[in-house]
Amino acid sequence: MTGRSVADRLHEAGERVTRQRLLIADALDATGRQVTAQELYDRTRRRDRGIGRATVFRTLEALVAAGVARRLEREGHVYGYVACRPDHHHHLACDRCGRVEEIDEAYIRPVAERVATDLGFTIDDARLDFYGLCADCRSAADAEAGSV
Repeated sequence: MTGRSVADRLHEAGERVTRQRLLIADALDATGRQVTAQELYDRTRRRDRGIGRATVFRTLEALVAAGVARRLEREGHVYGYVACRPDHHHHLACDRCGRVEEIDEAYIRPVAERVATDLGFTIDDARLDFYGLCADCRSAADAEAGSV
């Protein structure tokens, strides 16, 4: 994560800054892809056997509230979590490998401007996530389809 530190971002959002929260945020950032709360708990327990499952679940919600993490819906109404940089952005989430890429607001701005112009709607905030296959998984799927 770049820019302001996780501790600063938690503090600015009115969230407590604890060793456990920083450990969980670091573990989430290190995954490089979306993970479920259970997967993050399993990963974090390897680093700190004393951390509780409820602590991980509550911390993820605090990280989301502070903008340090984002909750993405996965198949089966399960949530995946991903570390987020502080500036406004959107996501490309791969359904196959779980990789998440952040995309700049510049991709979405023309749509938001058109909505404002055409519909007279004032947009205060927008969060847009695209789900599909990343380039690597799409290439692998194409190769698999070609070998059938």
